[in-house]
Amino acid sequence: MADEPRQPVRKVVFPAAGFGTRFLPATKAQPKEMLPIVDTPSIQFAIEEALESGLDDMLVVTGRGKRAIEDHFDRAPELEHAVERSGKRDLLEIVRETADLVDLHFVRQKEALGLGHAVLQARRHVGSEPFAVILGDDLIWSDGRPAIGQLLDVFARYGAPVVAVERVPRERTGSYGIVDVDPTPVAPGVWEVRGLVEKPDPSVAPSTLAVVGRYVLVPEIFELLAGQGPGAKGEIQLTDALESLRRGRRMLALEFEGVRYDTGDKLGYLKATVDFALRHPDLGDAFAAFLRERAAALDPIQGAGARAVAAASGEASA
Repeated sequence: MADEPRQPVRKVVFPAAGFGTRFLPATKAQPKEMLPIVDTPSIQFAIEEALESGLDDMLVVTGRGKRAIEDHFDRAPELEHAVERSGKRDLLEIVRETADLVDLHFVRQKEALGLGHAVLQARRHVGSEPFAVILGDDLIWSDGRPAIGQLLDVFARYGAPVVAVERVPRERTGSYGIVDVDPTPVAPGVWEVRGLVEKPDPSVAPSTLAVVGRYVLVPEIFELLAGQGPGAKGEIQLTDALESLRRGRRMLALEFEGVRYDTGDKLGYLKATVDFALRHPDLGDAFAAFLRERAAALDPIQGAGARAVAAASGEASA
């Protein structure tokens, strides 16, 4: 199929209006997006990924009780003054760098009506341009091109909307939007999408390729979302709108290169914290040593746990 007309992607949308109920009581008074992975809020990783990929016009879709996100990326004169007086220049630089990362735009999702509804709130800001969407709960680590940058490269080449996908165990397909793809890839890791199904039963799932939190979309998606009724769980599902969009134009799926952590899930959050701590330039070696000691204490006879942690720490620091 011939390449479609396209224009550069400049804008990115971060849906961040969820309640974070899986992390209560920690999220009762603070946004789940501000929960730290070691020493950095999870939403900052998403914003840095966008910046590294060349996106600099950013909109955060928030809700009630999310002011801490806006404050985090603002200047904090009192804090800066106190840190400066203490003589901790390194910490002062960190505080100022966070404020200087990017100028963010904010809009509120006034009702929790689903991911599709959250994306719809970006309509006025995005206008008639293609745009990216990054879900902060899906933290993706890559030692090369960031995940959203990989999708942007596919969009630049083919001019078609792109969704990020990852293979999941078949028994887990009921937790994701699943794509049906042409069996012959367009390019390595790039697939033509023939259909999308929201959270199918594993027995009827068309594949094990699950849509995860990275998208490059076209503005036609807004009209579809606006006219779409509630889907699963009574919410406006982005997957349903994507399926409608696909019926009218080409859509691609990319198996990105990188490691995804579902930080909206407690176990996924802990996995991310451990791996990012092992990669941390100041903490990595000491933390790896601690994990080896802890694993050895849990399995003093065989030491299998220690070997597993040693292997994991070696992979994380690679």
